[in-house]
Amino acid sequence: MRFFLFLILSFCFTWEVCAQNATNSPYETLPLFSSDEIFEIKLKGDIRKLFNDRKENATYHPFIFSYDINNQQHSLDIRVKTRGHFRKMRANCATPPLLLNFDTLPDLAKTIFKGQNKLKLVTTCDIEKFVVQEYLVYKIYQLITEKSFQVRLVKVIFEDTKRNKTRSAKYGILLEDQNKMAKRNHSAIRKQLNVNPQTIDKESFLKMAVFQYLIGNTDWSIQYLHNIKLLVNHSGKSIVTVPYDFDMSGIVNTPYAAPAEALQLSSVRNRRYRGYCLDNMNEFESTFELFNDLKKEIYAIYQNNTLIDKTYKKNTIRYLDKFYEIINNKELSKREFQYPCDPNGTGNIIIRGLKKYKENSKKNSDK
Repeated sequence: MRFFLFLILSFCFTWEVCAQNATNSPYETLPLFSSDEIFEIKLKGDIRKLFNDRKENATYHPFIFSYDINNQQHSLDIRVKTRGHFRKMRANCATPPLLLNFDTLPDLAKTIFKGQNKLKLVTTCDIEKFVVQEYLVYKIYQLITEKSFQVRLVKVIFEDTKRNKTRSAKYGILLEDQNKMAKRNHSAIRKQLNVNPQTIDKESFLKMAVFQYLIGNTDWSIQYLHNIKLLVNHSGKSIVTVPYDFDMSGIVNTPYAAPAEALQLSSVRNRRYRGYCLDNMNEFESTFELFNDLKKEIYAIYQNNTLIDKTYKKNTIRYLDKFYEIINNKELSKREFQYPCDPNGTGNIIIRGLKKYKENSKKNSDK
C-alpha cells in the first residue's frame, strides 16, 4: 500500500485525477496534497511591513494570494502573518516563515485549496536548496507513517505593492495544518507539556525516534513539545508523536544547524539516538524491518531527483548507506541504540528548544 501511494504522489499531474485515486488510500487527502507537481504562488501586498512584524504576537496583514496551476489563474484575498521561532528571528533569516489564513473563503471549494483554512509556508531562509532538502525529509516520513504532515513544494513570488518591487520566485513548502492532520488520522492534538516518552505508543515512538536518527536530527523534545506534535485518538488511550521542522538535521545540513551543547556532538552530521533506554534490542526488530522494507523507496526520493545537485545526492546516499549499515549490524546497532542506557552518556538530555534559540539570538545580537 505504501509503495502504491508513493507512485500516486510521484506521477499525478492534476489534482482532480489524484483526488480520485486517493479515495482508495487509508486516509483522506485534500486536493492540495494529492500531487507533487510544483506550482507558482504569489503574495501581493506590503511585504516590508509584513517581514518587519516579527514580534511574538505578530498581527495579520491583508494580501492578495494568487497562483497558476494547469494554465488557470486564481486570485484570493487572504491574511498573512509571520510565525515560527528560530527562523522568525531577523538575525537568522531574512525571510521569515509565514502563516496563510484563508478564512474559509466560500470560493475555495472551486480551487486546489478546497478544505484548507490555515497553512504554514516555509520560506527560503537564505539559500533555497535547503528548502528542497527539508521538503524531501517530509517525504521520507510520509513513507513511514500516515501520521505525518503532508507537504507541497511551491515557487513563491513576493510582490511589494508599496515599493513596486518583486522578488524572484524561490522554493517554499506549504505545510498541512496540524488540526487537519489530526482529523485526517481520526485524532486530536494534545497540547500537554512534560509527557513521559515511555507513555507514548511504543510502535509509533520507535518509528519516529529511529527516523530522527536516520536524518541526524536531535532538535526535538516530547516533554517541551519542541518540533513534535502529540496526537491522541478519540478513545484517549493512545498517544503518538508527529515530528516536523527538520532544518537542523544532518541530512539537510543548513549553515546555521548546530546540535545542542549538552549533547556533546561536534556536528549535526553526527547521529545520536535520543529515544529512551531499551535494554532488549529485540524491541527494535520490527522497526528496523520497516526501514529495510522501505529502503528502495527512501533512496528513490533522492536518486534521479532533478531538484538536487549531484554532490548533495552523492553525500546523502552515503549518509543513508551508513544508517543501513548500522541497523543491519548487531554490534553497531546495539552501540548506537542503547546509548540512552549509558549512565555516563547524554541520552536522557531534554532539548528545551525555544530557550536555546532565544539565548543564541541574544548572543548573535550582542556581537
